[in-house]
Amino acid sequence: MAFSSKTEKRILLSPPHMSGKEQWYVNEAFQTNWIAPLGPHVDEFERKAAAYAGTRGAVAVNSGTAAIHLALIQLGVEKGDTVFCSTLTFIASANPIVYQGAEPVFIDSDEGSWNMSPQALEKAFIQAKKENRLPKAVIVVHLYGQNARMDELSALCGHYQVPIIEDAAESLGTEYKGRKSGSFGEFGIYSFNGNKIITTSGGGMLISNNLKKLDKARNLASQAREPAPYYQHEKTGFNYRMSNILAGIGIAQMDVLEERVEAKRALFVRYKESLSRLEGFHFMPEVEESRSNRWLTTLTVDQLSVSGLIRRLEEENIEARHVWKPLHRQPLFRHCRYIPHSEEDSVSDRLFKTGLCLPSGTSMTSQEQDRVISVIEHYYKEQSLSSMWKKAVTK
Repeated sequence: MAFSSKTEKRILLSPPHMSGKEQWYVNEAFQTNWIAPLGPHVDEFERKAAAYAGTRGAVAVNSGTAAIHLALIQLGVEKGDTVFCSTLTFIASANPIVYQGAEPVFIDSDEGSWNMSPQALEKAFIQAKKENRLPKAVIVVHLYGQNARMDELSALCGHYQVPIIEDAAESLGTEYKGRKSGSFGEFGIYSFNGNKIITTSGGGMLISNNLKKLDKARNLASQAREPAPYYQHEKTGFNYRMSNILAGIGIAQMDVLEERVEAKRALFVRYKESLSRLEGFHFMPEVEESRSNRWLTTLTVDQLSVSGLIRRLEEENIEARHVWKPLHRQPLFRHCRYIPHSEEDSVSDRLFKTGLCLPSGTSMTSQEQDRVISVIEHYYKEQSLSSMWKKAVTK
């Protein structure tokens, strides 16, 4: 059985999902004329985000990338410095390092979390110590909603007295040992891009317990205007503010965050129960004592061509993707150093070769998920029969 892409509705990877209450806040912003990139909705959104994360404060900005950039500035990262960064992630995790004229050093993943390998990080620190060039910061990414092993990573960074920035763009709603993802480092960042677990269409949040540094970041995000009765600027600032309209959307979205987490997790369970029966299908594990938000259902496929499976899904009007291409494999960063998990094994490269992201929208119906599962099962059977036939002919 095959589905016709001409007649079946397209299934997207992770589309926006509104609660229905967002329009009220948008209307209020218009009625009160708070349209500028400041206002009561921005203040309330920041309060809700900080309260949820369990941090002392938060700064709403126009993207998660901007939040990382502001965090790096607050940690004094500048030209000639190095910053350690997870390699298996979207390029936005590392681009702000380049904005500051610093050099990224990419750290491999471990098998059990798909996130930064404590083993590789320790090797990177030992090398850096020998060279008398410790990094100014470590950017730890929580991939696809999975929290990294923060106990081990925090212990290593604490030993070398290097601060952590948590790129929790994909992990809002995730918990690790009773704490919210993003709340472990000197700074944490969230993203509210259209495909994230909750969205403001575009936006981000910088969270921290250091209110003084947050105030400085907020000032930089507003063009670094000095408190004078005229426009005075003593340092370079940025136009990184979030609008009051988008913040209103964020307030309503925060109210349904836990529902979205449960929906994502239910999708994951259903995929796993159905597809784990197929040989070579292995789903992303969950770190001990954690609760992943399962932003995207991700798995590795050992017996099939991932590219072929993605093409087949696309033929049936279903969006699926490879996992992130490791940043040390990106042409932009071809001259940067990379520290693998071990000399014999680059985990991130293996995950890229065999990794697959399945449609995981919280508005996805059970019928739509059945359709995705059915296409995968049929493709698996086709390829298995083809493989058996080729072996028989060869004999």
